[in-house]
Amino acid sequence: MMKAIKINKPGEIYVSEIPDAKWKKGYAVIEVKALGVCGSDVHAYAGKSPNVSYPLVIGHETAGIVVEVEDENRYGIKKGDRVVLDPYLYCGTCYPCSQGRTNCCEKLEVLGVQTQGSMSRYFAHPLSHMVKVPDSMTWEELAVTEPLVIALHALHSLKLKKGEHIVIIGAGAIGMLAGMAALAYGGIPIMADIVDQRLELAKTFGIKYTVNPQTEDAPGYIREVTGGRMAECVSEVSGSAAAVRNALDYAAPTGRVALTGWPNRPVELPTAVITRKELQIVGSRTGTTEEFAEAAELISTGRVPAAKIISKIVSFEELPQAIAHLDACPGDWLKLIALL
Repeated sequence: MMKAIKINKPGEIYVSEIPDAKWKKGYAVIEVKALGVCGSDVHAYAGKSPNVSYPLVIGHETAGIVVEVEDENRYGIKKGDRVVLDPYLYCGTCYPCSQGRTNCCEKLEVLGVQTQGSMSRYFAHPLSHMVKVPDSMTWEELAVTEPLVIALHALHSLKLKKGEHIVIIGAGAIGMLAGMAALAYGGIPIMADIVDQRLELAKTFGIKYTVNPQTEDAPGYIREVTGGRMAECVSEVSGSAAAVRNALDYAAPTGRVALTGWPNRPVELPTAVITRKELQIVGSRTGTTEEFAEAAELISTGRVPAAKIISKIVSFEELPQAIAHLDACPGDWLKLIALL
């Protein structure tokens, strides 16, 4: 038996004993060394996720060391390798998968959401969904690789070009990483958030331009920064209904808007604005295995200092209490991780 973080029912989270991870062909067993806590983990604890069923082992932001694997495999992964897990399990046969859009699989299962998660001492996972990473990467860096993937996928969905402005709405972990990644690729990020402390923190990450839409004229500020053009790209990562609507005003005519946040209610949009400005609006969710490799490269080379977003590190045994705290006080920590 091994330890895992399990939610028995909403509001009841604890360290549980579950059967040991079992190796099978095409899989590897890892000893988990680093775990990130995602909003989906907190939502599962709070009973706010419509996609989970209980009891559930949560977790999908996971990295570790391979301890059991077949000697010869097509992925070149061997015992002792450091790996990060791609937690998005796809069928490979549906229409989105046939187009290489595996993150949009019609039967997609996410660890810790639709299927049992990886917040455990050991975990068995398909080799096809593991990415080998350099030994030079710290466990702190590996704990935030998956959030960077989500940020990168939004930038790719927007087709951000060097020298373009990108308004990022939401200065949470994903938003901060999107800003860092935009800088790495030569973009000019403008961070929008209603919490001034988060905007000040964004500046310490190298994001020069920030605006609070609640207390400032955000469209006016963006017009000034962009020389009157407005933003070529807008990445909405907050999930706020008001922010989704604001995205249309922040975008330049013919601009591109990516919606990554998940509003908790339907959002009304003035389609006349979309038509008049001929905006290109796309959804952007999760990411692909290739983007995990890209994220690891950006972090390992120092182009994206992703570990800077970490504001709280706990032990495995402290995770239940920390997740409960994050539900009660969501603004306390930008990013919570555990090191084992």
